[in-house]
Amino acid sequence: MTKFTLIGAALLALGNSAVNALNSCGESQYDPAQYVCWSDQFLCPITAGEPLSFCNGACYSKFMYKCENNVLSLLPAHTGTPFTLTVSNPTLPIDGKPVTASGLHLSLAGNTSTYCPVEVVGAACPPGNITAFFAGNGGLSMDTMVPGGQQAYLGPDWNMHYTQAHSAYIPAGSLTQGFGAYEGGGFVNLNGNGWGWVACPPQASGGGGSAWNLVGRNETNAASLTACTPVNLKINPLPSGTVGAWQYA
Repeated sequence: MTKFTLIGAALLALGNSAVNALNSCGESQYDPAQYVCWSDQFLCPITAGEPLSFCNGACYSKFMYKCENNVLSLLPAHTGTPFTLTVSNPTLPIDGKPVTASGLHLSLAGNTSTYCPVEVVGAACPPGNITAFFAGNGGLSMDTMVPGGQQAYLGPDWNMHYTQAHSAYIPAGSLTQGFGAYEGGGFVNLNGNGWGWVACPPQASGGGGSAWNLVGRNETNAASLTACTPVNLKINPLPSGTVGAWQYA
């Protein structure tokens, strides 16, 4: 057998292997790494590590929707009580890790930085060991005691930031609304035509340090985020009255 035919045979074997790796869904063939089959006839994509569910002809994310009696509807809004956020994408090493606040910037699987004036607040200082939030009216705020609070926002760099304590300054071009917080679901970025969130490895998009960076993806920055991976952010409710920190530093 010539070298050419050996190579051809190897390529043919690889091709057959690829075909054999496909699964059947009704009359369709699909890659189980990219799609999930429902009722042996409906294909839904896997997005941000989540196999989308199926409801009466539509594929949907359980981070935002529910299906009851074959009727698809939005999950109820999560309002009134604080929550933490964790990363959801089983393909990443930071799956299940928290969203953390430090340096007026929200990161993934980083450290939480807080401050409390003990000489003023005394024993009322919160532990300050979690990053907690409140949601409402399409916006997000930090769960703090400091007068005036701290507002979270999507900056002109499409990174998530929060305001300095005792200051309402937010850079021009930032977005303070366009987010959805869903009971039993996730915290969804609806800005940029709904491209959602991506997690960028350390240094991949300017986040710095050992933490991963949280970025809102949109049609203008998507091409620069090839090293980043789509993720969902899962809402984890906290008991009413929980305070995350006096202020996030």
